[in-house]
Amino acid sequence: MANEVEIKFVIHDLAKLRERLHSLGFTEKTPRTHEMNTLYDRNQELRRRDELVRIRKYGERWTLTHKAKSQNARHKTRTETETLVEDGEALDHIFRAMGFEPAFRYEKFRSEWTDGNGHVVLDETPIGAISEIEGSPGWIDRVASELGVNERDYINKSYAELFREWVAKTGSSATEMTFAAIHG
Repeated sequence: MANEVEIKFVIHDLAKLRERLHSLGFTEKTPRTHEMNTLYDRNQELRRRDELVRIRKYGERWTLTHKAKSQNARHKTRTETETLVEDGEALDHIFRAMGFEPAFRYEKFRSEWTDGNGHVVLDETPIGAISEIEGSPGWIDRVASELGVNERDYINKSYAELFREWVAKTGSSATEMTFAAIHG
């Protein structure tokens, strides 16, 4: 278990951000890779506690993640427990047998960058490009500043929250943040 400390921000120019990361000495740890995420819940009990359980397929790798209630301040902080899973489809079956159902699905194309001290991820989602900076609070603030991101632009919301806001703003009838649901 580890504390995940992060902020998100909207990417206005993906190519420019990649160039800036490279000029700051970051290396691309993982090239653009498809990622599918499914959050599970039972009668919204996890959502009410501000927790989540997620099965993620990132490329060919499956992971199971639990995130505890977040502490929202300037940086979003929450305890995250994650483990590799051999067969995510079998785990889905187990969850359903225990009464957990898929509550929300979201996908993106993610590339991961690092300078050895933390990570910057570039997420191309169906609702726009969003970056996450994850590391120690001081490192996050320094990197954000070097990337031209102001504190007022920090986002501490989950992708589910961002999707719900997007639906309210656009009037979309989509119920999941997938490319098929949003772009047909």
